[in-house]
Amino acid sequence: MVKTHTKNNMNNFIELTISTTHIGGDIISDLLWQYSDSGVVISDIEDVIALAKDGRAWDYADSSIFSADKTVLVKAYFPKESASETIKQVEQRLIQMKKDSPLDLGSLETVKRDIDGDLWREQWKEHFKPIKIGKIVIVPEWIEYKKQDDEIVVLLDSNMAFGTGEHETTSMCVGFLEKYVNKSDIVLDVGCGSGILGISASKLGANEVIMTDIDECAIIATEHNMKLNNITNGKVMLKNLLDDTTVKGNVIVCNIMAEVLIAFSPYIANNLLDNGIIILSGILVERLDAVKSAYLSAGFEMLEQSIKGEWSALALRKGDK
Repeated sequence: MVKTHTKNNMNNFIELTISTTHIGGDIISDLLWQYSDSGVVISDIEDVIALAKDGRAWDYADSSIFSADKTVLVKAYFPKESASETIKQVEQRLIQMKKDSPLDLGSLETVKRDIDGDLWREQWKEHFKPIKIGKIVIVPEWIEYKKQDDEIVVLLDSNMAFGTGEHETTSMCVGFLEKYVNKSDIVLDVGCGSGILGISASKLGANEVIMTDIDECAIIATEHNMKLNNITNGKVMLKNLLDDTTVKGNVIVCNIMAEVLIAFSPYIANNLLDNGIIILSGILVERLDAVKSAYLSAGFEMLEQSIKGEWSALALRKGDK
């Protein structure tokens, strides 16, 4: 999985690499995004293994990956002139996280090196390939792709994106969207990131999609990817959806960490129309019961759940409560 946001003048940078675990990958990347707007990359062999096992990786995957070292490397990029002080702050945060976190975050060892930013930008592009999720095919915008008759292509400029489609949580959300979105539906994508879920919903036939995020970079990325895909029935909002109950949909999709989903549970029904569906992911399997319990207590009815690797997703229907 790769999360990146780059600028045109990315030269003379310091690359900081942090060793962590599969569970720690997203946590460490979220930390690094607080200090860098130049790029964050997660290199996780577990994502490659998951793709190979469920058939979404179309290139040949050598069997040696199944016994490879499972250390996850998270990399961030800092302008050379300010890197020393920034990296010192990051390393202090890492020390505190290792003390406080109940999760296994691995060694959190750091390695630094000088890097040519222009060269880096081209190198990471080489790692992106089309990814098929049901009818949807996520295609990097710089790749020429010939679609099959029944496929729906979603173009993604990962040069400005937060997610690229290969993570288990994204694929489970797309699978549920394909199953539950109807042509008359309004779909709300909460915490839209790159816009991949809202754009997929639009291409699956939703009447309208509304994508919200509290990160301005996500809004920029989503608007850019909407243009790439000629989405004309979409709207992007820089806001916390729960602050505006006038925005309502038939389907809400949230791919956010479990603690945030639990915090949403008493309120998010206010943004759902009658009999509306909510799709939740970003949930580690060990937190699945807690999230499920929170939404059942809030009056939602369980439809189904999906588990891939260490991650899970839920589909629930708004009840009468």
